[in-house]
Amino acid sequence: MKHRRLLALTALVLLVLGVAAAVAIAVAAFPRGLYAVAFVAIALPLAWYGALREGVRRSVGLIVAGVLLVAVLAMMIIEGPLLGELAVILALALALTAARAAFTVRADLPAAPRPRHAVVFWNPKSGGGKAAKANLDQEARLRGIEAVELKLGDDLKALVHEAVARGADAVAAAGGDGTQAIVATAAAEHGLPYACIPAGTRNHFALDLGVDRDDVVGALDALVDGRERHVDLAEVNGRVFVNNVSLGVYAEAVQREGYREAKLRTIAHAVPDTLGPDGTPLDLRWDGPDGREHESGAVILVSNNPYRLRPVGAGTRARLDTGTLGVTVFEPGHERGRRAVLQWAVAAFDVRSAGPVPAGLDGEAVTLDPPVHFASRPGVLSVRLARHHPGASPAAALPESVVDALRRLLALAAGRED
Repeated sequence: MKHRRLLALTALVLLVLGVAAAVAIAVAAFPRGLYAVAFVAIALPLAWYGALREGVRRSVGLIVAGVLLVAVLAMMIIEGPLLGELAVILALALALTAARAAFTVRADLPAAPRPRHAVVFWNPKSGGGKAAKANLDQEARLRGIEAVELKLGDDLKALVHEAVARGADAVAAAGGDGTQAIVATAAAEHGLPYACIPAGTRNHFALDLGVDRDDVVGALDALVDGRERHVDLAEVNGRVFVNNVSLGVYAEAVQREGYREAKLRTIAHAVPDTLGPDGTPLDLRWDGPDGREHESGAVILVSNNPYRLRPVGAGTRARLDTGTLGVTVFEPGHERGRRAVLQWAVAAFDVRSAGPVPAGLDGEAVTLDPPVHFASRPGVLSVRLARHHPGASPAAALPESVVDALRRLLALAAGRED
């Protein structure tokens, strides 16, 4: 509690100093600040206009938006020193960091018995060779864990089932989220405990499980003297995923030739092809939270439990045990009075289409036959976590709003649990 109180006090002091300095600079720099706000307000719509178009219109929109943003930067440099602005940015960034640390919690999880024959499946190529660099196979054997190296062409699902047939009573995966999904699925099918070893590139599943993503070797301790929690899996047309499935612009881009080599450029070209005035609308139909049928949607993201969309903690899931899917739909051409972004939680979700639907399943390009059916598999996965890892998502205790954040920081600073 003491360290959380200190962090809360630090965050509040830095926040007050940063806001006070920002107000002082804005008053002293008038009317420069007004011009900067106006330029940014014009540049953002122009950038979006250009992103939705091809050819000359695309170039003009993006170039003019870029010129306006450069002008804002030039005003900051020419009309006065940047030290004040940099001090404000630094103070607010440190305040945010301290506040986030104050809201970080550790899960109180029950101890779990040590497996007699644990097996870890590790991919030496995943995440730029994280597992190989950490000597994961040797570290596993020192802990009495069998290490199975994955080679090109291996059938991971078959390897897991073979290990179970040999007597494995716990399994772990050291690789990307695709590898995690296969091993986690097999663990759930056989009723075995599973451990997530963060040896992939981004390790989104590990993050939301409460695994320390910087501790590849330490994650193995989950199969030695770990703690236990139960989480959900999700499926689409019978295929399990641990993070999310995307339909729409991103999924269209993933399917295109050259995506791996030039991701941003491929996505940039996919946007006007589907969302622009001359683009071909996506044939996706789905029922919203109000029960009404909707058509298209630039991006439809269905996740294993809902993601946060708020700036703090965006892209993470506070929980993985709600027994629901998170559905997020971005509709740039929404009708007046309706939000451009819809988000809700539901146990099952369907997307209808006249033909095969391109999708990105945990980052992998796949094609799904309609109707595309999503469903949650509540509490089917028993997860083991190392005792020294948090055991909870970084978003587990994050506030829902700025007002809530200030209220809870004040409570912590006063010595009261939030």
